[in-house]
Order: sequence, then C-alpha cells, then structure tokens
Amino acid sequence: MSPSPRGELDPQLVAAIIAHRPCAVSDAAAAFAREVVAGAAPQSPARARALLFAAGRLAAFGQTVGLELCAEALLCEPMIERFVLCGTQHLSPASRRTLRSNLRYLARALKAHREPMPTPLPRERAKAPYSPTEIDGFLRLAAAQSTEAKRMRCQALICLGAGAGIVAGELRQIRGADVLERCGGLLVTVRGARARSVPVLCRYQEPLTEAGAFAGERLIVGGRDPARRNVTDALTAALSSDSALPRLQAGRLRSTWLSEAAALIGLQAFMAAAGVICSQRLGDIAATLPARSETEMVALLGGSP
Repeated sequence: MSPSPRGELDPQLVAAIIAHRPCAVSDAAAAFAREVVAGAAPQSPARARALLFAAGRLAAFGQTVGLELCAEALLCEPMIERFVLCGTQHLSPASRRTLRSNLRYLARALKAHREPMPTPLPRERAKAPYSPTEIDGFLRLAAAQSTEAKRMRCQALICLGAGAGIVAGELRQIRGADVLERCGGLLVTVRGARARSVPVLCRYQEPLTEAGAFAGERLIVGGRDPARRNVTDALTAALSSDSALPRLQAGRLRSTWLSEAAALIGLQAFMAAAGVICSQRLGDIAATLPARSETEMVALLGGSP
C-alpha cells in the first residue's frame, strides 16, 4: 500500500496510524510518533505499527532527557545511538537492532535532502586453492633448481604453505630445527604472537623433513634476519617460471592447506547440517570447546598413513 498519486496515504494506513494510542508512552510521545510515521509513508499497516512503536519509545526517552519532541532533535544518529545504548537495556539484542533499523529508516525518510549512502566495499574472499596436480608441478620445479640450497628452500616454501598453512612473517622465522617428528607425524613449531605447533599434512611430510634436516639451525627459507622482508621473492620467482603453471602465491598456498584441512575435519558437512553459511560465530563456539592434545591434532590433521 503506497501513497496515492495526489500524495494521500492509503485509508487502511491512515487508520492504523490514527488508532495508535499506546498506554506505555505519553500522549505527546504518541502524537510525535503518529506525525513522523505519517510523514515517512510506510508501505503497509504492519510496517506503520513497527515504526510507530520505535518512534514512540524514542520520544518517551527524549522526554526523560528533556529534549523537544521534534524530528530534528530526536531522529539524528547521535540521539538514536544514545537511545539504543541507554534506553533499551531491557530488550533483547535482536529487538534493539530492529529498533535502531526502524529509527534510521524514519530519519532517512523524513530528510528533505538525504545524505548519500556509503559506497559498498568489496568483501575479501578466500583465494582459490591449488589443485594436487599444480602442487606436484611446483614440487617438480623445486627439485629442478640449480643448487641444493635453493632446492631445499623452494621445497620448504611449498610444504610449509600448502602443508601447514604457514606464510608471511611466520614463515620467515621458521628454522630447520622447528620441523619435528612427533606424535606419529610431523609438526612445525611456529613462533611469534600466535605461537603454536602445526601438524603437517601427510603428502608434505617427507619433502619438508628433508628440507628441515638440510637447514638445521638456519632459517629454512633462507636469509639471516627473520625480520627481513621479501626474503622469499627469489624463491617465488623461481617457482613461477613454468608457463603451464599458475603463479605461485603465498595466499593460495595457505588456501590449499585450509581447503584440505577443512575436508579432513568434515567442515563442509558440519556447516551444511547446521545450516551455517558464514563462519562469523564459529570462533565463539570453538573458544568454548576443550583444547585437543598434540597427539589428537596430529591424528586429525596430519598423522602418518
């Protein structure tokens, strides 16, 4: 139901607005709600009632803090936020979000000169993982390097990224001695802010063990200073020299590990069964679960076959 060509509201909509006489707010607050909702011209009586409820509660709050009951004073972003934070503690989080959305709708609808809407920014998506055939191609390129040192460093770069999900600053700090055979598999000790032990996926264990033994106490991908940037650029260039293969990217190596690890733990089946599309709340749930032992982690994510 929408306004007629002459600007008159639908009779049912007018009736719904006029009939709004709530006991929970003052007559002045109810009158304010009727006025602003009529000016917003909602599309249905149900929508009108939802807007009347929100506007009436906002007006009642405005009276408690001594504000004039007018759209200019109440239907502005700072006042709406103050109301939501200070005047709706007794409501559920979902109800508070609905109130704020409805009040923002009224504020936009009643402005003679509307502010431009924010430009939507693209959401960063996960990079595409490499296929097993592409990984095999990168490992063959690593084995074809001119020196043993370069062969081992290229091998480590691929295996740490696609086999353990380690890239960027963490990768530069890994030493050969941080690659350990333990708990029936292979573990990589990661240092820094997110220190942890990462099980290595089965297919990468043998070449990474070889690279770790060659490096020993030295940095496994080369260099002398873990803080040095771009230390893997030469290795990446060497592994991107075959036109039959895509360019090697650290982000895609990590996506390869994430994809294979997710398949091992049955993540897709779990999300499908739970009806979960976005993983926004999974971190909150995971934080409540007991930590797995190192042996369990290796068995789940990278134990020897």
